[in-house]
Amino acid sequence: MVAAFSNVENPTFSATPFFYDRNADRASYSGNSGQEVEGQSWRGGQIVGGSGVGLHSMPRVSYYFPKGVGEYHFGERHPMKPHRLTLTNHLVIGYGLDKKMDMFQPRSATKEEVEAFHDEDYVNFLTRVTPENVRNFTNVLSRFNVGDDCPIFSDMWDYCRQYTGASLMAAHKIVAGKTDIAINWTGGLHHAKKAEASGFCYVNDIVLAILELLRIHARVLYIDIDIHHGDGVQEAFYNSNRVLTVSFHKYSSDFFPGTGHIDEVGHSLGKYFSLNVPLQDGIDNESYVALFKSIMEPTIYTFQPSSIVLQCGADSLGCDRLGCFNLSIAAHGECVRFIKSFNLPLIVLGGGGYTIKNVSRCWTYETAVLLDLHQSLPNSLPHTAYDDFFAPDWKLHPDLAAGRNRVENLNTRKGLERIRVGILERLRYMHGAPSVAMSEIPPGLAPWMKEEEDEEEASGGTGAGEGTSHDAHRSNGEWFDNNRDRELDGTVSLPPGVAPIVAPSQTAPTVLQWGAGITLGAGGREKRAAAISAAESLVTTSISENQRERPLPGSAGAGKPAGGVGVGGKKRRKTAATGARSVSGKGPKGAVKAGESAGGEGGETGSAGPASGEGASAVPGP
Repeated sequence: MVAAFSNVENPTFSATPFFYDRNADRASYSGNSGQEVEGQSWRGGQIVGGSGVGLHSMPRVSYYFPKGVGEYHFGERHPMKPHRLTLTNHLVIGYGLDKKMDMFQPRSATKEEVEAFHDEDYVNFLTRVTPENVRNFTNVLSRFNVGDDCPIFSDMWDYCRQYTGASLMAAHKIVAGKTDIAINWTGGLHHAKKAEASGFCYVNDIVLAILELLRIHARVLYIDIDIHHGDGVQEAFYNSNRVLTVSFHKYSSDFFPGTGHIDEVGHSLGKYFSLNVPLQDGIDNESYVALFKSIMEPTIYTFQPSSIVLQCGADSLGCDRLGCFNLSIAAHGECVRFIKSFNLPLIVLGGGGYTIKNVSRCWTYETAVLLDLHQSLPNSLPHTAYDDFFAPDWKLHPDLAAGRNRVENLNTRKGLERIRVGILERLRYMHGAPSVAMSEIPPGLAPWMKEEEDEEEASGGTGAGEGTSHDAHRSNGEWFDNNRDRELDGTVSLPPGVAPIVAPSQTAPTVLQWGAGITLGAGGREKRAAAISAAESLVTTSISENQRERPLPGSAGAGKPAGGVGVGGKKRRKTAATGARSVSGKGPKGAVKAGESAGGEGGETGSAGPASGEGASAVPGP
């Protein structure tokens, strides 16, 4: 066995810790390697990368694609082609990947949401300028950096609102805990600045999405594998220690944007929270993936982010119209798989990419990676309305660095090792993950939450108001909590042998009903849980009151945990007391409050139940 492993050739130029995933060799040796594409033995196979811990359940993946976003046009000779988004979407659907994740058609971002980062004057300019009236704005075009790279085209503001709205919805779903991985290939425009356009980017959807995450998440890690430096995102958070930006890019004085030197490390409170990995032309799969893993693993363990935003610009692939690397689609996807393996909330965005047939192949493959389906994905492309774009091979994994397409590799082993050591040295200066003082949730999320609740109620709890498809892959028993969790029509049947509740002012028994105005299924899982919890508390406390001389097993009078609920401690006692008062005394609004109490953090606030040995004191209000 030792001899066998000693014969495995290391695919990198260093054996120092963190430098490459040694589990990949073991996976290949044991026959558990991934699908071999282009003879790449460096791939990690099924072994989980950074965390080394497998998932206990499949992650919830959501996909965001605004209708018509691929129909905009920058100009005949402009390299940015939104049509690549349409090609990507057709391949995703052609492979059947849409059936494995939640599909959303997000709403467009509002002007106010865009102004959360961008300057008001700049946003006003974007909303008003058109190709027909651009002559009226000649005095501000240079101020807002509008020109050849960032032209004025038809419906430009609508395009910006669409891809930005998709990224904002992805961030909202992550914050709300309704998805684990959110995919928006239409976003990732990382060059836009606060008050100017740059590098084909007008609105920086990445910064806006990170700002939403920061409302709940203490620390956010931003990773950029576009060939161009993510200067707009770095500049936005250059003074912050809550966002760590890491960019892998080509760097030279004559290559756009001309920033991203390794010595750009942040400023003030954000010093050492900007990491830049400057590369030269022609880097190959083995060197890039090894360097990426050797840097990202210690970075994640040091910074300890609450969530990750990954920009997957496809111009770092070989054969790109504006790129100069030798990366294959599989190598690019391996970086995505490695970040996914840390099992942190993840937003995956698009970005650059100017050979559109390869861009769509890459993002389709990485969608499969995020769904853990890349091992079984056929190399032959499915038939779509755009088959002619992929001639003559019609393959998912073409050889992008063969023959004259290959660019000379100017990255030396010594140079890459120096970069790696320099980055790890800067991580030492970070002194671990920064602490963050948390307070109340900022009000910016309130409109999202209210809007979603209203739409859910209007659509009967299906989420159709957000443009989501039916969740066919979700387990039928996902929302099943216990034997009392029944899909009933508004009436709760009491346990065998338990008498109905009789209120003090009533002379005849009545069957317990849901709180007025609460309909099962219309309010979502939270309201159902709130009503069930309140109903159980009413049943239990009534039993304790009516049978105080003959306590039930597990009640407070029998020497068990107090509150008449048997088990659950402080949190369950608080829920019983609060829920009983809310349903009987406050109507539907009170029932929702009870549900919120039940979902609190351990019941540290609110009214606690009686101590052990006392009768249950949580009685319904009048």
